[in-house]
Amino acid sequence: MELLINFLDQYLAIITVLVLASFLGMEIIGKVPTVLHTPLMSGANAISGVVVIGAVILIRRAEATDYITLVLGFLGIVLAMINVVGGFAVTNRMLDMFKKKKK
Repeated sequence: MELLINFLDQYLAIITVLVLASFLGMEIIGKVPTVLHTPLMSGANAISGVVVIGAVILIRRAEATDYITLVLGFLGIVLAMINVVGGFAVTNRMLDMFKKKKK
């Protein structure tokens, strides 16, 4: 428990920015018209690539006994990769809708 409190004390500003960015992102995505979802998804995939790189850097800099940082880095990689793979699958499916069908 003391480890968690120390972690929160050390990274409180970054956690605050993360929570506010999450709320802002949900608000923006909720107001985007359906026509613009594909370009928005492409942008989200690019951002997820940045998240993967950041999580890998976080894990590499963490000490072996810093379990909170390691778990957060692991979660960052897993969640970003789910977003990347899902985004590419949905984009591929949408692009298939524009291809001419064989008769």
